[in-house]
Amino acid sequence: MKCISVSQPFADLIISGKKTIELRKWNTNFRGEFLIHAPIKISLMDCKRLKINNKLLTGVIIGKAELYDVKKYNSLEEIKKDKKLHFSSKNFQGKIYGFKIKNAKPLRIPIPWKGRLGLFDVELAKTRIKNKDIIADIIDEEYRYQWIGHH
Repeated sequence: MKCISVSQPFADLIISGKKTIELRKWNTNFRGEFLIHAPIKISLMDCKRLKINNKLLTGVIIGKAELYDVKKYNSLEEIKKDKKLHFSSKNFQGKIYGFKIKNAKPLRIPIPWKGRLGLFDVELAKTRIKNKDIIADIIDEEYRYQWIGHH
């Protein structure tokens, strides 16, 4: 499954459904469900600006979402118009792309993982958990949680 690293507090904003656009300097043709990784780095300045407690999960996959479209921003004004969707405070220059996200959900049990740049592949069977039954239990628990949460 594809995965993307998003620094905190923005990873939490995505899985809570508040952040629906992730800004990047690169484009992608990928569409579909992907995992959200929260790297070790926490932007303390953004936590303070957004009034979010900086005791956030890091170094783990914390959720999943669906990338359904990419918007190309041609001006700073366009980026500012969507501020309530991406929460960024940076002054971007050059090409900027907004990954449009929907159906974000947190994982009940975060998965320890080392992030990478760009969209990268994660194979859950290769996690540090040696017991395949535990992995199956984690995945089964996640599906049960989602099913119960929608019924």
